[in-house]
Amino acid sequence: MAYAAGTLVPGMALLVACHLESCADCRDRLAQAEAVGGALLEELPPVALDSDNALASVLGLLDSEPPAAAAPAPLSGARAGGPAMPKVLAQHLDGRDFDALEWRSLAPGVKQIDLHPGGAGATRLLRFAPGVSVPHHSHRGNELTLVLRGSYNDEVGRFCAGDVADLDDQVAHQPLNDANEDCICLIATDAPLRFSGLMGRLVQPFIGM
Repeated sequence: MAYAAGTLVPGMALLVACHLESCADCRDRLAQAEAVGGALLEELPPVALDSDNALASVLGLLDSEPPAAAAPAPLSGARAGGPAMPKVLAQHLDGRDFDALEWRSLAPGVKQIDLHPGGAGATRLLRFAPGVSVPHHSHRGNELTLVLRGSYNDEVGRFCAGDVADLDDQVAHQPLNDANEDCICLIATDAPLRFSGLMGRLVQPFIGM
């Protein structure tokens, strides 16, 4: 509902858009939410426009140059034999493959990329090696995690490519890569995490989450 209404923070909106590419059920639910929103808009009373300013605004748009059409982004990720990168994420990353990105090492077997989508919260690509876990943490707000490659398990369950974990401040967990390949996730939060271990608290200033 928040995505349909346009009220999600940019990072979470990006993550939901990525998930929608591969989930027909969620696309149907989005269409239903948009239909409800459209019906509610139709019930709003009309508001008079400032006719002079409205006409000037439309004429100004007619005189402006149309924006250049963006070239379709390739489905990155296939070169490495892994799942394709969502188109909307590939556009955000200039079409680069997962393995062509400039990953920043946080700890042995753990790397990340700060996506800087703007707005509140933080948005990261996180990559961790087989058998490696990220520090145990809870949340001061909400956290969405979309698995792009591989899988992990934690106190909530097991999440594979295409799955989304939707967590709030009531959940503490420690994702562990349980596959034989790197696990790559897109993670969006609207508030800083709360790390419970010494190692997590030491690296938090460098993680930025």
